[in-house]
Amino acid sequence: MLATSASERLAQCKDEDLTMVDHLVIGAGVVGLAVGRQLAQRSGSTLVVDKNRQFGMETSSRNSEVIHAGIYYPKDSLRTKVCIEGKHRLYAYCQQQGISHQRVGKWVVAQGTEQLEYLHALRRHCAELSVPAEIISGTVAQKEEPLVRADAALVSPTTGIVDSHEFMSAMLRDLADSGGTFAPNTSVVAMQRDQGSYKVLVTTGDPETPFMAIRAPVVVNAAGLWADRIANMLVPDSHPWREQYRLHFAKGRYYVLDAGASARLRVRRLVYPVPDKNIVSLGTHLTLDLAGTIRFGPDVEWTASNTNYAPGGGAPIDEVVRAINAYLPAVRSEDLSLGYTGIRPKLQRPGGAFCDFVIREESDAGMPGFVNLVGLESPGLTSSLAIAAMVDKILH
Repeated sequence: MLATSASERLAQCKDEDLTMVDHLVIGAGVVGLAVGRQLAQRSGSTLVVDKNRQFGMETSSRNSEVIHAGIYYPKDSLRTKVCIEGKHRLYAYCQQQGISHQRVGKWVVAQGTEQLEYLHALRRHCAELSVPAEIISGTVAQKEEPLVRADAALVSPTTGIVDSHEFMSAMLRDLADSGGTFAPNTSVVAMQRDQGSYKVLVTTGDPETPFMAIRAPVVVNAAGLWADRIANMLVPDSHPWREQYRLHFAKGRYYVLDAGASARLRVRRLVYPVPDKNIVSLGTHLTLDLAGTIRFGPDVEWTASNTNYAPGGGAPIDEVVRAINAYLPAVRSEDLSLGYTGIRPKLQRPGGAFCDFVIREESDAGMPGFVNLVGLESPGLTSSLAIAAMVDKILH
């Protein structure tokens, strides 16, 4: 009898039909590649799969490409821990591999008494974390950046920028050099716990062999925007994971300052406003790429889709400009063009409180060797090498 569903097809697979691997990593964004690279350095085989035609085509290539300092989140949170550790690992890796990056620094700028109070609280938080930071007055800020409006600014000297594509390419080379394999165009469609390991059915995009069944004792779910759906393949509809790992999608637009405006608006560092209290986003901030192009974004639009990158919707351009003008008054709406959009996978629901990263080996749920990485939005790029080291430590 022919299987009528992916789960039934997988259940019918016999042991001789299964491709055996020691480590299966689902997702080849920046975190999945970092995990695959790390695990491939151990004995045994490592396979990284991704449904897209190449690595890093979703959140990992649609962001600000910032190396974050790790200053915003609660002291004892995983986000803080892996961001600070990941920052140091990333700078060292960029130096070692010759990856384009620059430690440009960042200002968090305050306007008014309430935001000044936040800035001083943030400075105390940085001191508790042993992250370098200082507050400069508006007068000093104006001398250094005449076009930036600020009553005061918190200076974060360890913030930087990186070429994310170069970073991911280097990790892919490391994966291959250690004997690991990357399989693009490979979608996970079913998964089962079976005989102390995991059976996983993937589609291959090859019309002659459209399906491949894999057995692996270790599976790492690094599927980004799809991580909740991958996790849910292992559990019934009533399982707590259905709500615990449910993702919410925040779409954001990035605007590029045109060449003419860039010539008259010279800014040498990243500039961020004070974030909202639940840190849904870090505000419509100013970032630089390695070519010196100024970008602004992202805004936040909650959306049900994790695939719709169309630029429509979101805040009107006049509203975006008002947010920018709070700290860079010389920008006009005609100076901006839409550059690209990105979607962030958030455990935090609209209007909800801060949610931490999930980095969890699921033995307590009866699934040893299965690691869920869920809600890895910003600062996921900065944190990726630290997350990989943490996963390796959990498993080995």
